[in-house]
Amino acid sequence: MVQALGLAVRDGQGAWSLEPVRRMVTDVQFVDAVRNTLLLTAVVVPAQVFLALVMSLLLMTGLRGTGALLYVWMIPLAISDLAAGVVWLSIFTDRGYLNSLIVSLGLSETGFPFLSYEQPFTMFLAVTVAETWRATALVMTILLAGLQVIPKDYAEVADVFGANFWQRLRYVTLPLLRPSLQVAIIIRTILAFQVFAAVVALAGRNLPVLAGEAYNWYGGYGNPNVAAAYALLIMIFSLVNTAAYLRVLRTRSDHVVVS
Repeated sequence: MVQALGLAVRDGQGAWSLEPVRRMVTDVQFVDAVRNTLLLTAVVVPAQVFLALVMSLLLMTGLRGTGALLYVWMIPLAISDLAAGVVWLSIFTDRGYLNSLIVSLGLSETGFPFLSYEQPFTMFLAVTVAETWRATALVMTILLAGLQVIPKDYAEVADVFGANFWQRLRYVTLPLLRPSLQVAIIIRTILAFQVFAAVVALAGRNLPVLAGEAYNWYGGYGNPNVAAAYALLIMIFSLVNTAAYLRVLRTRSDHVVVS
């Protein structure tokens, strides 16, 4: 990591220089990469946290069949990022499963070009769906572990005082789950800034992201200095967001330490 930071502030001859940063900022794909990365993060992370919370609460009910659901929901964790992207490529491509279904239902004669560069919204939506499916299980694992360590006494006391499900969730479960939420959101946001494989599989360079541009500058253009500058920017975004989450989602023990 230190070596990468050094590369970001050196030129091709090894002299100290901000030339890599200047080339990154003036890159034609830079603004789009920053926008797409931040937008993906802003959409994917809340969606994953919400879905993971619903899934975890359902698993905690102990209803029949929830054990099988757990195994099904954990499948994406066993699939690599690129393989997950290829799976969703087979769904959204022009002759994929989704278009085959649309044609068979008579909704269209040729299907819809979901991944065409002329359809940026549907292309972004496809990447969002793929990334949400791929990593929600990770967030669910953290939240489920957090729910399992909450003493049942709290819920029982809430029942005694007549609290309904939503009141228990708002005033009991979520406050006690805050440390796990903090960890899950921080980890998932850091990984969201590094999104790469799903984007490459589904959109290629039609949807530039920061990690993708770092890869292109390193492997395609043979310039590790500019690639390191992109990596440095990803790290800065991660550190800033982590600090913000630690402050916004501060637990009671954190307040005591700060005081």
